[in-house]
Amino acid sequence: MEAVTDYLVPLILFFTMAIALGRQENAYDRMLGGAKQGLRLMAAIAPSLILLLTAVKMMQSSGAAEAVGGLLKPAFTFFGIPPETVLLVLVRPFSGSAALALGAELMARYGVDSPIGRTAAVMLGSTETTFYTISVYFGAAGIQKTRYTLPAALFADFVGFWAASLTTMLFFS
Repeated sequence: MEAVTDYLVPLILFFTMAIALGRQENAYDRMLGGAKQGLRLMAAIAPSLILLLTAVKMMQSSGAAEAVGGLLKPAFTFFGIPPETVLLVLVRPFSGSAALALGAELMARYGVDSPIGRTAAVMLGSTETTFYTISVYFGAAGIQKTRYTLPAALFADFVGFWAASLTTMLFFS
């Protein structure tokens, strides 16, 4: 199995080039254009991601994250959500990349096979970057009045966080 994964990317590149040659397209220019688009996208996303990650680190370093976690701990405990995941729960609706960074940090701190690490992993797969998704889809469709979309989506996120905690507890306890 390891040999297949070692050759997978080169095989994809080879077949992409072969198909492009068969169609008599300039594969190099196409791939270069895709790389340029990727860099432009990264340049557009990087400032907000850096700002969000900086804000998260400031919250952690200042103790604000622990204070918020302390305030929310009774509610989190009541619903069976590990209080250590407070920042992940707060950041996930805004930024998938920042949430992935927080999830990786939780897994590094507590271990990937710990209840917190597993819960964080399931949370990341069970919830959505709500604000980003709403802005992209409603912006593309030209919809300005979202009515109940945001409250319903945030409620769905909460249910996703709760269900992630519950299923992780049921499967691994």
